[in-house]
Amino acid sequence: MLTIQHQEFFAANGYAIVRQLFTPEEVARYRDHYMALRAAGKYPGDSPGIDIGSQDPLKRYPRMIHMHRWDPISLSWLIDARINACLTGLLGAEPLAVQSMLYFKPPGARGQALHQDNYYLKVQPGTCMATWLALDDCDEANGCLRLVPGSHTWPILCTTKADITQSFTDVTVPVPDGMVAEPLTMAAGDVVFFNGSLVHGSYPNDTSDRFRRALIGHYIQGEAQKVAKFFHPVLRMNGESVVLEINPGGSECGVWVDGPAGEPVIEMAQL
Repeated sequence: MLTIQHQEFFAANGYAIVRQLFTPEEVARYRDHYMALRAAGKYPGDSPGIDIGSQDPLKRYPRMIHMHRWDPISLSWLIDARINACLTGLLGAEPLAVQSMLYFKPPGARGQALHQDNYYLKVQPGTCMATWLALDDCDEANGCLRLVPGSHTWPILCTTKADITQSFTDVTVPVPDGMVAEPLTMAAGDVVFFNGSLVHGSYPNDTSDRFRRALIGHYIQGEAQKVAKFFHPVLRMNGESVVLEINPGGSECGVWVDGPAGEPVIEMAQL
């Protein structure tokens, strides 16, 4: 599954794609399962609420959060042995699991502005990791991921306002000229693993007939001692709970300034 090439690419770029980690049959079962759950009603964590008559596709198909807390299939996926093996190979130690998510991203849905995951998780020490399983083929037209290679070496950046006509979140992080958020084309069954400081987001779904569904897990480094309250309880990869401290937040964040030669550099500021 995970090769030395994956590990080297991850170290240099902050992400690695493992192609076809899940079979077409597994992917089809996950798609059917979550579409049936979404059609059946409301669940804890639904945001911004379901409105099947809304003109906003994201209100007809809102994302699902923390499904593993009440859905055995989601829990089984979150702690899947293949995911554990890949994360352990990238991190050097077994991770802890803290969140599951399902993004439906129907036709016409907005994307998500550029951001860094550890802005929300507030893991200390270390950072978080994302596992992103494509349940549909993903490209720029239906809203694939976009990411800034190498940005995993940056600190957490201070946020600015996002364009909410293009993004369902209202904050983003600035990227200097010359640093491009590259599209990440994936096939259903591919999994991308990425560091919690990596700047990433997604395009709107501009198609009229294609979903871009994704099953996502968030994990934290095994040596972490704190994580934000929203992500408790924390699980070991065998499903057992482990007690960590609640990180109330409050830290520095970085802003881009001009360096001595006019090059962009990050300067830390107090939040």
